[in-house]
Amino acid sequence: MNFSPEGFPEIPKSTSEPADTPVEERASSPVHVGTAAPGCPAEQSWADAGGHSDAGLPLPASDAQPAELVPPAPPDPAWNGWDVLRLTFLTIVALFVGVFTVLLIARWRFYPHTALGEIARIPLVVVAGQSLAYLLILAYMYVLVTRERRRPDFLAAIHWNWPSNIAIYVLVGFALSIALQALAHFLPIPRELPIDSFFRTPAEAWALSILSVTLAPLMEELFFRGFLYPVLARRLGLPIAVFLTALGFALLHGAQLMFTWGPVLVIFLVGVVLTMVRARQNSVAASVLIHMAYNGTITAAMFVATDGFRHLEKLNQ
Repeated sequence: MNFSPEGFPEIPKSTSEPADTPVEERASSPVHVGTAAPGCPAEQSWADAGGHSDAGLPLPASDAQPAELVPPAPPDPAWNGWDVLRLTFLTIVALFVGVFTVLLIARWRFYPHTALGEIARIPLVVVAGQSLAYLLILAYMYVLVTRERRRPDFLAAIHWNWPSNIAIYVLVGFALSIALQALAHFLPIPRELPIDSFFRTPAEAWALSILSVTLAPLMEELFFRGFLYPVLARRLGLPIAVFLTALGFALLHGAQLMFTWGPVLVIFLVGVVLTMVRARQNSVAASVLIHMAYNGTITAAMFVATDGFRHLEKLNQ
């Protein structure tokens, strides 16, 4: 073996490299030593170029891109169970504040000589107070997501996700309403329910009908399918989350239905379908559309049956 004056073995020149290649050009070519320590510049340059080590094996992803450079994914949902409990409590407070505020305004402007207890039984006052409460809690939902949990895109955080074909979900809501109303004929349904008191005059019927196809389904879906369901799904899994969300949805309407098991079962089944659509399509907007169409179908049937809410006595026949 021959040695150069510097004491290192001479490396034979490759036959594929021209002999007159300048030293600077040869020196600039990447040289990779198989014994290079992990993280050395030679190995990093090789990983950047092809993602493989000198032995032809793929390098670990942590070598190509250090883990500390990848930001952790934000939690989904951004809120937790305590936030949902706080939202529930504030919803109750908002309903009290909204109804009481409208109650005072109604007595001041329209019923100055009527007791507050009597005014509180007027359906228009209750509907107006409930609408005001919904607006207040909607504002807090926005603050909770964007300010407290620092998710500036509110719609993305709650998985609003408008579906590409809105008509499909409207048809699903229509079909669901027809199917469950047919089922209700085989269930024990009382002839008179507390909710029937909201249909004593055409004005009351119109007010409740408008609320039932606009703000009410929007807020119920935001709470149950937007805020409650993802927390339950993360902690308990999909089947239990669907069941508990639908159960809470049914209990919310229980007082209006005297907690009679027939009507409550119907509402529970509606909640199951809405929650499954939310889970399957990853879209709160989809469940809102079905909910609005479901309520709208019932409202349209009542409108036709009472000759445009002019003969509300037909509802009890």
